[in-house]
Amino acid sequence: MLEYLPTCIFVAMNEQKYPKITLKPQKERSVLNFHPWIFSGAIASPVKDLVAGTVVEVFDSNNKYLATGHFNHGSIMVRILSFEQRDIDESFWQQILNDAFELRKDLGFATSSDTDTFRLIHGEGDLVPGLIIDVYGATAVIQAHSDGMIMAIKDISTALQNIPGLKIDTIYNKSAETIKAHDGVRHENEFLKGALEECVVKENNHHFYINWKEGQKTGFFLDQRENRKMLSSYAKDKIVLNTFCYSGGFSIYALKAGAAQVDSVDSSKKAMEWTAKNVSLNFPQGAPHNSYTDDVFDFLKSSSTKYDIIVLDPPAFAKHLNAVDKAVIGYRNLNYEAIKRIKPGGLIFTFSCSQAVDKQLFRKTVFTAAAKTGRKVRVLHQLSQGPDHPVNLYHPEGEYLKGLILRVD
Repeated sequence: MLEYLPTCIFVAMNEQKYPKITLKPQKERSVLNFHPWIFSGAIASPVKDLVAGTVVEVFDSNNKYLATGHFNHGSIMVRILSFEQRDIDESFWQQILNDAFELRKDLGFATSSDTDTFRLIHGEGDLVPGLIIDVYGATAVIQAHSDGMIMAIKDISTALQNIPGLKIDTIYNKSAETIKAHDGVRHENEFLKGALEECVVKENNHHFYINWKEGQKTGFFLDQRENRKMLSSYAKDKIVLNTFCYSGGFSIYALKAGAAQVDSVDSSKKAMEWTAKNVSLNFPQGAPHNSYTDDVFDFLKSSSTKYDIIVLDPPAFAKHLNAVDKAVIGYRNLNYEAIKRIKPGGLIFTFSCSQAVDKQLFRKTVFTAAAKTGRKVRVLHQLSQGPDHPVNLYHPEGEYLKGLILRVD
């Protein structure tokens, strides 16, 4: 947590409109440092009767206004939406989405002829904790990660349809997997506009089939765009292994860059079907590509192929802090197998998307794996998520994707 106090002064501009949350004495520091989460241990007022998702106003122990946000029962009790007293209404959401789209325009996504897919809203990085929106062509896929976002879904959907310069024909709410059921009532995924279930998008002139109804997350892993592009600069004439390949993102980039051979591995049969579809989309005349539906650990241990480049992009091994120890073992074993087997002079693109495993711990884990092999290993690049997944400076936890490019001799 940051230790300094900014010089800004919070002033209550309006009368209190929403239910009031009062903090314990000396517990306002993180809010004054603009951290967007307030934990249960900081709250003094009774909250038992508050409904999850309610908009609340937060005050310090001296009754000074601090912030407005979504309340939830659990460890993180308030996710802050504003550090100024204001209504969280349609105009609020319109401003948030307009501002987010302006940033993506500045980044070149909205006007690119090479790329028509990007992340429009990235939770805390766009100052709205608990909300993800990905754009695939003329479709927006929403994932709410808090009850407050589900309660605001209609206002968010309306705002999406009124962003100047952005044409959205389909809006799909895919929050069933990210919102807990209450009293046995489970949220269902649903179309808020249109009914399109799939499309083909462009990313740096690479074509990808996206199915948001059946696919993981919102349908594709947009956060790896820049890292896939980085692979292109190394893949020419190389033999490449893409593990946990999902729909073959890294594989397509390697093939387009002129790789001599690309092997894609995933334990999911559906993922391998989508990988094959994407290979066909980009290489209708065929490509030097092999698909393997297999457990990645088993494949690494049994394969006799000598690879020049190995991509390790596993799913999150630790989604919660209590799973970190087990995750570290998984990352260590995975990297050990890859480092042990790669050709001398080969490269390993290794990643962790587990927010609970920070950069230092991930790097230490890879170090442990490398030391066990006894091979000479150097870090060439340190990688993270793309710029349409911005990290709020006051919320370092938002830098969830960690990556290293290793040269192994």
